[in-house]
Amino acid sequence: MALRMFSKRLLPRQSSVARARCLSHFSRYVKDPKSVSVIGVPLNHGQPIRGVEEGPAVIRDAGLFQKLKLDGWDVKDRGDLTFPVIECSDDEVAANMKFARMVGRANQELYKEVAKHSQNNELCLSLGGDHSLGIGSIAGVLSHRPDTGVIWVDAHADLNTPKTSLSGNIHGMSVSFLMGLDNTKQVPGFEWLQSVPDLNPNSVVYIGLRDLDAGEKRFIRSLGIKAFTMMDVDRLGIGQVMERAVDHLCLRRQRPIHLSFDIDSVDPAFAPSTGTRVQGGLSYREAYYIAESIAETGLLGSLDMVEVNPSLSPEGVKTTVDMAVGLICSALGNRIL
Repeated sequence: MALRMFSKRLLPRQSSVARARCLSHFSRYVKDPKSVSVIGVPLNHGQPIRGVEEGPAVIRDAGLFQKLKLDGWDVKDRGDLTFPVIECSDDEVAANMKFARMVGRANQELYKEVAKHSQNNELCLSLGGDHSLGIGSIAGVLSHRPDTGVIWVDAHADLNTPKTSLSGNIHGMSVSFLMGLDNTKQVPGFEWLQSVPDLNPNSVVYIGLRDLDAGEKRFIRSLGIKAFTMMDVDRLGIGQVMERAVDHLCLRRQRPIHLSFDIDSVDPAFAPSTGTRVQGGLSYREAYYIAESIAETGLLGSLDMVEVNPSLSPEGVKTTVDMAVGLICSALGNRIL
């Protein structure tokens, strides 16, 4: 693997004193003493591969809470959400939105939970489960902080609608539902989204894209969404990518950041136990740099870690889970020095 030169600067307009102040308090959007609400979301119906519902349990069991407590966090485990299994109807299959009512109901429960704890200025950490949970977690944050900016780290844009999707799997439509593209907020099961502020395309930055459908490419271009593909990471280096991503969201004003991290953004060499593996992803250090950079901003208000599937690549489960735990801890302020 070729070595890359990483920029040592994150926010050139922010003084070292300001950075130190942000780090000492971690985030202005989290109450002091810093408190994190951990919400397990064992949701697997947004995609076809079972096993991803075990993600919350294996991440907890890998010592996540102990590590966060060592970093000074008051950890509040809210347990796993429960939701009824609603079978996929013929109408849903015909409309190319598999298990819409099931996934919509689960996301509504997550939305209510995240909204409640965000209003108490706790950092909400949603453990997946598949990436369709990003609908409920981000909707919950937007209901309290409508100016939230989203950094979506993923091999995929998850920007399809039922009209553009090749599979009908809702984990590939999460961002479009939040934006209300193609009337997605009227999809049965997701009507509750109509009371949630739309996610503005200018409030999203993609990092790590390398597998896009034609419809997603059209949306990214037509809506002007800021997107950094793996080619951009190669050309610019992850340091410059993170500077530009944070500047795009926060240059003119301070705002909370939601980090939605799909473990499949990382190259399968470092995170093989996930459902939609694509070669050529983020390296070990690039993934950590993203998390560490977000912590340095002092703006993180909420976080998703999704698509860890321990039923896949059994020999790589520990590597993948350790990566997920380490990235969470780094995003929440764990530092090398």
